[in-house]
This record gives sequence, C-alpha cells and structure tokens, in this order.
Amino acid sequence: MKLWIDADAAPRDVKEIVYRAAKRLQMETVLVANQRLPVPPGNTYVSAIRVEGGPDVADRYIADNAAPGDVAVTADIPLAAALVEKRVYTIDPRGEEYTPDNVAERLSVRDFMDGLRGSGVETGGARPYGDRDKQAFANALDRVLTRALRAR
Repeated sequence: MKLWIDADAAPRDVKEIVYRAAKRLQMETVLVANQRLPVPPGNTYVSAIRVEGGPDVADRYIADNAAPGDVAVTADIPLAAALVEKRVYTIDPRGEEYTPDNVAERLSVRDFMDGLRGSGVETGGARPYGDRDKQAFANALDRVLTRALRAR
C-alpha cells in the first residue's frame, strides 16, 4: 500500500501531516509534482517524483501508478474520479473524502463552474486554507489510512 500526494498544489501543512503519518506507519509515500520537491531528511518512507511540466502530467502519473487499496491526496476532482474508479481511497487537502457516491456530483459541479469561468463569469475562488482545514485533513487522513490498513 502506498500513499500518493498530488504535490503541485498541496499546502505545506498537508505535506507535514503526511510526512508524520508516513514515518509513524512506516508507509511508502510518494509526492508527485512537475517541480523539484525536497523530502524530509531522515524520513526514508517519503520520496518525490518530478514529472515533466504540462497540464495534468502529475495527475496522469498518479492515476497510472496508484493501485487498488492505495491512498491518495488531491484537490483535482478529475484525478479523484479516476482514482475512486480504481478503488483508491482518495481525500482532498480539506479532509473531504471522494467516494463512488459523491465523486460524480463533484465532477459535475466542477465542470459547471469551469464552464461559467470560461464564459467570463467570476465565480470566486477557494477560501484560504486555515487551521480548521488542517485539522479536518489530519482527521480524515487518519480515518482513511486506518480503513485502508484494515482492508489489507
């Protein structure tokens, strides 16, 4: 079982929580990004893979390499949909879990909002990442990792 992180846009707090979980559980953890990422010194369970730049290259790498029963962290809803279809436990950096029951709706809303932005409508953006999000992510990661480890 591996823990995959879509690291291009993952907040620093998310990465720190993941690093601690990887060390505590002795779980192979892979950060994937189109830029060079430092890995925490002394944590042999964390590695980083740099992919070529371009849209969705890191997402494709994760989708192609994650296996059923793995865990992934991403805010990218199309990637989350692909991972859920592969039976990869998937959560976003704010602690929301993507499931077969909710990912299609999330993808639909995302596509709708993308269409609005494409037609010139200002839709605003995500709220700033805060302490409440950090705590929700830490709790969700713990729940999902526990469930994934039990299912092995």
